[in-house]
Amino acid sequence: MIKKILVSQPQPTSPKSPYYDLAARHNVEVVFHPFIKVEGLSAKEFRQQHINVLDYTAIVFTSRHAIDNFFNLCKEMRVTIPEDMKYFCITETVALYIQKYVQYRKRKVFFGATGKFEDVMPSMVKHKAERYLVPLSDVHTDEIAKLLDSKNLTHTECVMYRTVSNDFGADEAFDYDMLVFFSPSGISSLKKNFPDFEQGDIAIATLGPATAKAVKDAGLRVDVEAPSPKYPSITAAIDDYIKQVNA
Repeated sequence: MIKKILVSQPQPTSPKSPYYDLAARHNVEVVFHPFIKVEGLSAKEFRQQHINVLDYTAIVFTSRHAIDNFFNLCKEMRVTIPEDMKYFCITETVALYIQKYVQYRKRKVFFGATGKFEDVMPSMVKHKAERYLVPLSDVHTDEIAKLLDSKNLTHTECVMYRTVSNDFGADEAFDYDMLVFFSPSGISSLKKNFPDFEQGDIAIATLGPATAKAVKDAGLRVDVEAPSPKYPSITAAIDDYIKQVNA
């Protein structure tokens, strides 16, 4: 029986979130508590990478976290970003977020259409003379570096923020019937917070194959997996699962 669900994401800002629909439809309690959080490097930590931001003419942003931490670090280091700096972003949503820090001009902001890094590459190739700086998390692959190398672009990757476990309070009840995870880091945080965690009847729902694999590698059971041909979204998969087990 599913009565209380822990969703390991920040609480939605929109009242139209499908999680609220789930809660109302099945009379279940949904609690939002991210298992991980992002924190920026300090200026001192960043300087250890021996990177001068002003040596670069273009910044590549893969997320809003990257934007926040890039501009926050520049402010802390008293680095004034030149007006002619170009920005290449993985999606339009990420590109529009730059407005939080600088005036948005289409001639210096470029983005891809689908969220895949390959989609912003044609714009970068058109600006082959630029020197690209790519702010990343401490946990990342070399996929972006390989793509930029394949096009002979001048680039440097740097770490500007890290993913850390978002610990639970000692007096915080952990009485959930279902846990919903969105990344392998969330599973690592679960094991860190609750080293003696035993799944028992607790259902685990996962989004994405990497997350499902992390659950299985941790010796746990995946009860709900999305996306799939039948369930394009995690909420659709959870909805159907609750219908079955609460019937």
